[in-house]
Amino acid sequence: MNDEYYMKKALEQAQIAYNLDEVPIGSIIVKNNQIIASAYNKKEINNIATHHAEILAINEACQKLNTWHLEDCTLYTTVEPCMMCTGAIIQSRISKVVYGTNNYVFGYLTKINNHKIAIKQGILKEECLNILSKFFQEQRNTKEKM
Repeated sequence: MNDEYYMKKALEQAQIAYNLDEVPIGSIIVKNNQIIASAYNKKEINNIATHHAEILAINEACQKLNTWHLEDCTLYTTVEPCMMCTGAIIQSRISKVVYGTNNYVFGYLTKINNHKIAIKQGILKEECLNILSKFFQEQRNTKEKM
């Protein structure tokens, strides 16, 4: 399996969020070529600011592995993680992050920190960007009709 395969799985999670009228971001965590966690944004659904897809996936992986050390794990996420999610990535010691499209508003992953993470970006970039663009366009259209 390759990065595109896993990013498609993250996009499936983003589609679930999209269908629930949630910001369509999906994340999965892979260890030893096995998906050990998957999540989508639930910030709006649960009214909890920290319920980003990445954090929920990290929490699930920690529970599954019974440790907060997620070395040798790769996080696939459809959008570049924000500062909060990057902090969780660093704290959990995730080794590698692969994301689809840049987060031009809140992206933080490429900033300097003391935990070095291998970063690969642009996997299925257009698909990841399209689901976000479509979601926010529909949100604007709905608000304009009100």
